Amino acid sequence: MGTIVLKDVQKRFGDVVIIPGASLAIENGEFIVFVGPSGCGKSTLLRLIAGLEDVTAGEIIIDGADAAQLAPAKRGLSMVFQSYALYPHMSVRNNIAFGLKMAGMPKPEIEAKVTKAAQTLNLTDYLDRKPRQLSGGQRQRVAIGRAIVRQPKAFLFDEPLSNLDAALRVQMRLEIMQLHQTLGATMIYVTHDQVEAMTMADRIVVLNKGNVEQVGSPLDLYNNPDSLFVAGFIGSPKMNFISGEVAGQYKAQTIGVRPEHIALSSQSGAWEGTIALAEHLGADTFLHIDTKAGGRLTVRAAGEYDQGPGAKIWLTPEKNRIHRFDQNGRTIKNAA
Repeated sequence: MGTIVLKDVQKRFGDVVIIPGASLAIENGEFIVFVGPSGCGKSTLLRLIAGLEDVTAGEIIIDGADAAQLAPAKRGLSMVFQSYALYPHMSVRNNIAFGLKMAGMPKPEIEAKVTKAAQTLNLTDYLDRKPRQLSGGQRQRVAIGRAIVRQPKAFLFDEPLSNLDAALRVQMRLEIMQLHQTLGATMIYVTHDQVEAMTMADRIVVLNKGNVEQVGSPLDLYNNPDSLFVAGFIGSPKMNFISGEVAGQYKAQTIGVRPEHIALSSQSGAWEGTIALAEHLGADTFLHIDTKAGGRLTVRAAGEYDQGPGAKIWLTPEKNRIHRFDQNGRTIKNAA
């Protein structure tokens, strides 16, 4: 089992409130992603679950038992950090086996667990190498292997891919997703990268200044954000926001529309604009368009768009894709 329930978990450092009160229920086998900007409290919340930080108040219930006061080793969780934290003088085999040896597990059992983990992570051919002989992605797999052999109730990942280059991040992202399918284990994953969150999560927890802003599936957050903050954080490129007279026409303080939900025309439309910049990416072109209605807006066009900087253009948002927000930045439901 790997159910984890947070009940009004709080964390303060002196007078500074980091987590005002977080409540969340994580089901066994779920892949949960904590996402948010730097300083939002996502890593702190993960460390509270792991026991690496003491809770100021609240309950952390793991498989039905309150674990808030338990030492990290007693919680049955395994954590994978941003830094690999491997022993440079040890082989891959011994790095993976280290925790089991310290726990006094019999040697044959250790060998069986290490062999199985290496097979799962495609590390069999590297067991006798030292960490310096591995790539960054391979080192991170060794760190994951060290967590796997403990057979934890849940895996906790704290921005594990941040030290990798772009191509390796994509590869490791897929490998971790595949690992989740293979193990069926509960995983909590912290990242500031909303693309990682969208592609990996069963559910996303969006954090803002220590508060749980919204919890839901990636597509639920994308299509039905509860606030202007979530709408702006989820989605790439980010949602366009327009305030003032145009928003007032929709009886809102601010309206939002995603780049892919705006139609383009060279003849007519709702908002007139001039193309300022064009980013040609092959499958898509991102146009940055200066408009009187809403300032500079970003529009996604499929394929290679044939108009460039200086061209006059008309924009029309999809009516049923316009998001409305009130003066407090909350979503106005049941838009007319």
